[in-house]
Amino acid sequence: MFKLLAFLMIVVPVVELWFLITVGKWIGAWYTIGLVISTGVLGAWLAKREGLQTLQLVRMQMTRGQVPGQALLDGVCILFGGAVLLTPGFFTDAVGFLLLIPYTRNVFKAWLKKLFDKWIQSGRFILIRR
Repeated sequence: MFKLLAFLMIVVPVVELWFLITVGKWIGAWYTIGLVISTGVLGAWLAKREGLQTLQLVRMQMTRGQVPGQALLDGVCILFGGAVLLTPGFFTDAVGFLLLIPYTRNVFKAWLKKLFDKWIQSGRFILIRR
């Protein structure tokens, strides 16, 4: 896991920088900067909207005595998507938007659920129930 994160921390910025320079040469530096700022602003707005809706859902489920499992997975995806959108670049913005849009977020939620189930089965993650 550590090797994968180290690899991503090196490769992703290099790819993003290369792509930003390529797009900048193609459409111009100012348009590229404007596009990066626009995606950041749009992403922040979308993250706030989706995050507040998810927070309301979590609160509602908790007041009814329900465990907000799916809503918490939504929250994790929204938090990560918002954080990734703060990183300048087009590939990270694409991943961030995919995590913020409810339909595509379901794919990531299914993957996270499988990952958590695997961790629980292997004993790497302990689930505490009261």
